Amino acid sequence: MRLLLKGGTVIDTFPEVVVRRETDVLIEDGRIAAVGPGPATDAEVIDARERIVLPGFVDTHRHLWQTALRGSAVDAGLGTYFEQVLGRHGSRFRAEDVAAGNLVGALECLDAGITTVQDYSHVQRTPDHADAALDALERSGIRAVFGYGPSPLSGGAVDAGQMRRIMARRSARLELAVAAIGPSYVPFETVRADWELADSLDVPVVVHISSSSDTPDPVTRLRDAGLARPTTLYVHGNNLPDSELKVIAETGAAVSATPTVEARMEMGRPLAGRLRAAGVDFSLGIDVVTTAGGDMFRAMHEVLSLGYQTFSAAEVLQLATWGGARALGLPDVGSFAVGNQADVILLRTTDLNLAGGLHDPVATVVTAAHPGNVDTVLVGGTPVKRDGRIVSTSLPSALAELAASTAYLTTS
Repeated sequence: MRLLLKGGTVIDTFPEVVVRRETDVLIEDGRIAAVGPGPATDAEVIDARERIVLPGFVDTHRHLWQTALRGSAVDAGLGTYFEQVLGRHGSRFRAEDVAAGNLVGALECLDAGITTVQDYSHVQRTPDHADAALDALERSGIRAVFGYGPSPLSGGAVDAGQMRRIMARRSARLELAVAAIGPSYVPFETVRADWELADSLDVPVVVHISSSSDTPDPVTRLRDAGLARPTTLYVHGNNLPDSELKVIAETGAAVSATPTVEARMEMGRPLAGRLRAAGVDFSLGIDVVTTAGGDMFRAMHEVLSLGYQTFSAAEVLQLATWGGARALGLPDVGSFAVGNQADVILLRTTDLNLAGGLHDPVATVVTAAHPGNVDTVLVGGTPVKRDGRIVSTSLPSALAELAASTAYLTTS
């Protein structure tokens, strides 16, 4: 199958952010075949002449299962979030609630141009919960790295038997990760078991990280125990000392920063500038829609507005695309390199909030765009949104399932 995106304003993101005007993107068998002018008479054509064309966004940290609880913890601190969302509500989640949240959460991602999401699914109470989450991801059409793990309230290790069972679910669009509770929150023998499980399956670890009086140097402790891996993705870490950030850099690992939630829950100093100074590879995530908006445009706005004067618009856009792919260990996502997955989004330049912005399309995307501007989304060359409408699955059905879940979960 050949698809030609014709005549758009193309923004590529690696090795540097560049703008190519009136440019074609040729897609063959779901991958980028060529970028530039040239006929492709046997290809299906999408007219991109009044569109900004760029790689899909990569959200490197999100709890999709919480979609049914949107807005429920906006005014809550981290402790209250743990008590209410993870404890009171999380303990009630049935498999069908996980399915509904994952499906609508993934569709929300796609609607906003997020084509890859790292779903940190720490609600895995039964095998049915995991299957429901994975089924929903597949149904949505999104590309995902599914992090399987227990609630941090349990204090337990990842279920090795179940993790091995779901390895069979890996596919061209679905990768797996061990979603460990980690050295900041559980005994170290549990930490070692989770890291060794990930090693045995050759999958990455995703883990929340912070410093406390009990574990003031959690990354150093991992390193000294021989468990530091370049395939680890640390989440947050706002209160880590700079010395710990340098250990992350030295071990080749990456960090996912979620600026809105980190600020709202008062997790510590803003991360992005400190990560850059320490030489850490980092990326952007949304985290929880219980507290923050669910699109990458907002996250990019936050990076520019929360005192990060040292970041250019181009650098922020790269964090949201190629930087996210790098953090997740996905070498063929996040840019228009020939051979990469054709994960592509098209924004309408005719919308009022983007009007006049083509003199600097990169700055316009980062500062002015929003999900309503997303006209078309492709994942692996397959349209999941066309002409501003989700086409990968039945949206009314998905929304009805979520409404039923919200009604159940919020009834006292």
